[in-house]
Amino acid sequence: MIYLDCAATSLEKPSSVVRAVTRALTTMASPGRGAHSAARRAADTVFRCREAAGRLFHVEDVSRVVLTTSATHGLNIAIRTLVRPGGRVVISPYEHNAVTRTLHAIPGAAVRVALAPLFDSGALVESFRCLLAEGADAAVCTHVSNVFGYVLPLEEIAGVCREAGVPLVVDAAQSAGVLPLDFTALGAAFAAMPGHKGLYGPQGTGLLLCRDMPEPILFGGTGSDSINQAMPGDLPDRLEAGTANVPGAAGLLAGMEFVEAKGPGRLLRHERSLARRLGAGLASIPGVEVFLPPEEVRCGVVSFRLSAMDCESAAEALGAMGLALRGGLHCAPLAHRTAGTLESGTLRASFSAFSHMGHIPPLLSAVTSLQGAPGGRRAGGRR
Repeated sequence: MIYLDCAATSLEKPSSVVRAVTRALTTMASPGRGAHSAARRAADTVFRCREAAGRLFHVEDVSRVVLTTSATHGLNIAIRTLVRPGGRVVISPYEHNAVTRTLHAIPGAAVRVALAPLFDSGALVESFRCLLAEGADAAVCTHVSNVFGYVLPLEEIAGVCREAGVPLVVDAAQSAGVLPLDFTALGAAFAAMPGHKGLYGPQGTGLLLCRDMPEPILFGGTGSDSINQAMPGDLPDRLEAGTANVPGAAGLLAGMEFVEAKGPGRLLRHERSLARRLGAGLASIPGVEVFLPPEEVRCGVVSFRLSAMDCESAAEALGAMGLALRGGLHCAPLAHRTAGTLESGTLRASFSAFSHMGHIPPLLSAVTSLQGAPGGRRAGGRR
């Protein structure tokens, strides 16, 4: 199988990640739940995981690096901390359901979208500026669109938020490990990210970087301050109720060490080169529409659609040919509304460090054959 669905999860992991998870499963217990060697080994691994995240994302106080189960988990904590019932929030027009559904669940929350033409960074910043000037309790902005690989002008939007005195939540699901993210310089209140995408860790892992003090949404044992029936007041214990996912943390640590060794800049250049080659190849196929941001604001994602076949049927057909892509709305209907693809969705190819140029020709050949296949239908998928 040629795996090109890395924006969903990085299926191919460094061998060091597999070894780290296996070692943790066989040698580590629970941090903070004993003074024996297996518990101490677990505690050391979790701490080193926080340290690695602190180095990558410029967080000096690693107690403010919280382990989560996913970016969605972290976003729920951050958003529910800042946006109360009836609160006002400004979001980008590329947000994932991890943001929009969380906001929808808050009674009376007034959500305003900073509308701008597709891939128009200047207009997007000005739209944020205008809406924030009207007053808001929080702003939420994804760093990179999971649908289009578009790099949003996060630093400029963060600056507008600082000027307006509005706390910012960053969704770094598609950027962590590929784009530089200086959390301290950005001045955001929170940044959430998964462990299983650009950080090459296992599924079920994630990180929440905290400048502000968050409110817990999960309550239980922390291994500390056990007499107190309220959650501890200090991070990370305030948010890490229950038994820690130590094998996940061990794998995430190994994944972040892999990213450190390779260098995010090098990984970004590799993914951009693949996106450039695929985008050019797809654009040369009659009847294929490609949605590709300018290269300077592009990551390793290419979205496209066929005139001959709807995206979900095409994804299924490509899967039968041994090509793993994703078709549909990619859990981001707002981004598709921005691009005018809400009714059809798109096919999405996405890359990782383990993708290479040899993966491109088989996909182009397969798409060409689908375009010429009889009986295809253009009706849109909506998943």
